[in-house]
Amino acid sequence: MNYVTDDYINSYLRTIQPHYDGVLGEIEKESRDAQVPVIPHETARLLSVLLTMKKPKNILEVGTAVAFSSGLMSRYLQDGGTITTIDRYELMLKDARKNIARMGLEDTIKILEGDAADILPTLTGLYDVIFLDAAKGQYSAFLPHCLRLLPVGGLLIVDDVLQGGDIAKTRFSVPRRQRTIHKRLRNFLWDISHNDALESSIVPIGDGLAVCVKIKETVEKADIKNAADEENTDE
Repeated sequence: MNYVTDDYINSYLRTIQPHYDGVLGEIEKESRDAQVPVIPHETARLLSVLLTMKKPKNILEVGTAVAFSSGLMSRYLQDGGTITTIDRYELMLKDARKNIARMGLEDTIKILEGDAADILPTLTGLYDVIFLDAAKGQYSAFLPHCLRLLPVGGLLIVDDVLQGGDIAKTRFSVPRRQRTIHKRLRNFLWDISHNDALESSIVPIGDGLAVCVKIKETVEKADIKNAADEENTDE
């Protein structure tokens, strides 16, 4: 993975910040040794801080991988809280199911297998936290669904948004095969930075982490509610 901070800084942060204990720590180490893509340790520690402050009841994750992030986030759930996680890659999900069982979280983490583009429109519940760590080129397409599924005060966390720093370069400075995702990520960062419903920060940690708080309902959702209120009044 390409990181936006220098290697010596990353090494230092990973040296001074405690590693996770128990099975979760084992999964993190096994994944790194096998070069399985999981969130960097310094990003995981920031996630721990954010979730400690938020104390979520329900979390939605897009991009299960081997369930390291799900296992991490489960530590900060309220009693009886749940995590719904979406992934379409059976190879990853096979390991994810094993790891969820190793952590004893079968009743806490629910996997929805399939393409997030197909599943997100079907979800109706509200989630205190949504964590996106999947197809980077689809983040903009996922955003309206995330806004719909977040209550005011909800937290949207998006990983891998800076393309190893290439996002700050012009499109002609990146390899041709990466220009489409480069453009889409740039558009996504503009969207979350200028969306009136969000208070957003882009943090140069790992490969870039966007942290957004929903501060008001979107116009679309407000219109739906108003239409429903008018219909009830007519009755």
